[in-house]
Amino acid sequence: MAYYENLTKETEERIRLDLQTGNTPRLAFNERNVIRRNPATNDTATVWRGAFVRDIDKIVNCPYYNRYTDKTQVFSLYKNDDITRRALHVQLVSRIARTIGKTLGLNMDLIEAIALGHDIGHTPFGHAGERFLDKQLAEHTGRRFAHNIHSVRVLDTLFPLNVSLQTLNGIAAHNGELELREYRPVELTSFAEFDVQIERCYQDAEYVKKLVPSTLEGCVMRISDIIAYLGKDRHDAENNKLLSADDFEDSGIGKINAEIVNNLMVNILEHSYGQPFIKMDEKHFTALKKAKADNYQTIYGNEQVKSYESVLEIMTAELYEKLLVDLKNGNTSSPVFTHHIAYLNKPYYKQRRLIPYEETEYNQIVVDYIASMTDDYFVDLHKYLFPDSKHRIVYKGYFD
Repeated sequence: MAYYENLTKETEERIRLDLQTGNTPRLAFNERNVIRRNPATNDTATVWRGAFVRDIDKIVNCPYYNRYTDKTQVFSLYKNDDITRRALHVQLVSRIARTIGKTLGLNMDLIEAIALGHDIGHTPFGHAGERFLDKQLAEHTGRRFAHNIHSVRVLDTLFPLNVSLQTLNGIAAHNGELELREYRPVELTSFAEFDVQIERCYQDAEYVKKLVPSTLEGCVMRISDIIAYLGKDRHDAENNKLLSADDFEDSGIGKINAEIVNNLMVNILEHSYGQPFIKMDEKHFTALKKAKADNYQTIYGNEQVKSYESVLEIMTAELYEKLLVDLKNGNTSSPVFTHHIAYLNKPYYKQRRLIPYEETEYNQIVVDYIASMTDDYFVDLHKYLFPDSKHRIVYKGYFD
């Protein structure tokens, strides 16, 4: 039987009284302290369009934001409009984080900016695609690929949008695969320090796990990322007739999405209100870890979910090598030139770059291109470049 936890009467009354008296905790990041690479006049906050509203506008109008719509969250190659794609995932993260953030008195616009931008650099085919692209980059250059770090690259380099340090840091440090019982922000005061952190992530695959949000808003978004996918992935598994609710245990936070979202949010609010950190109690944290482990065993490790991965790994390697050769040979008819470099060199963005994009190291250009692809584009490009290849990915149709 479904159950939904509530705040204790003491906490609920405290929050209600603080709202009535205007004494809500002052823990929100102050927009007057926003840091940008280029403190340009046209990015100055106004009374009707604050600093992080501007970041939100930059992100949702970034050309790659559209591509969320056809990128896998967990389930690839399904023609099923009822399963979650990244476009919905980032909205769910934003909604959960804003609900928590509003109650805690945090900066709602900063939360939304981080949430909407956090996966904009993600590869097609979810974390499988991310692993295969990381493997190719590491074998060719020794450098590493992580989608959260690439999200920063999209918003800070590929499209030099002058997004704030606070938003970019929240995106880089969002690691939704690493749960913590307590999140405490660590101050970050300059892009110089941030750039050193980002470069270390390219050199050391483990360092990305050490990044910590510099704001409470970033901490809220980080735990909200986990809350958003934990139960929703189960819901999607049911929609795909892969599993049913009976296949999951109730680890203490419920089994279905609505229970999990409600009960984790309530517990976070109960233990974080008025505090300079975001925290769960031990019971709920243990339950979250158990539910996440169950998802790995029953969903992410399911053979039906992973059935396409061996072919996808080969196709990724083939695309990588072909595009790299085309760059080295100056084959300007190749899609890496006509679809990618030309796309990024539109005048609005080209004139804002310090270094012409085509002077980027070739492996990085290939990584930028593959990471930008939607699932369908990846499949179509492989078919276009390798019309006689025996390697094919077949979608599961609506009536299969």
